[in-house]
Amino acid sequence: MLFLEYPKCSTCKKAKKWLDEHNVKYEDRHIVENNPTFDELKSWYEQSNLPLKRFFNTSGLLYKELELKDKLPDMSEEEQLQLLATNGMLVKRPLVITKDYILVGFKEKEWADCI
Repeated sequence: MLFLEYPKCSTCKKAKKWLDEHNVKYEDRHIVENNPTFDELKSWYEQSNLPLKRFFNTSGLLYKELELKDKLPDMSEEEQLQLLATNGMLVKRPLVITKDYILVGFKEKEWADCI
């Protein structure tokens, strides 16, 4: 299991604590220092069956500064994935990646159902 996080993010800290309390083994990855690549994001998006917008950190400062709320609807999926690959702060976190499922953000019930 791959766990992508921004260590200063309170939601990521909660999610990591939850994983540790449930004795779930994971590989930790700093989402800014080691930003997901275009190919990774494309693969995860396709595997997840989630809307691409779910992968954006819509509450983040960078998302707001770039006015993406207004720009994303006019962008192709490829353009959106390319943009996500430019900066880990644009990506919703935490992200859990396994061969069976992708979890975006931390919702305890959703995680409990999958993990």
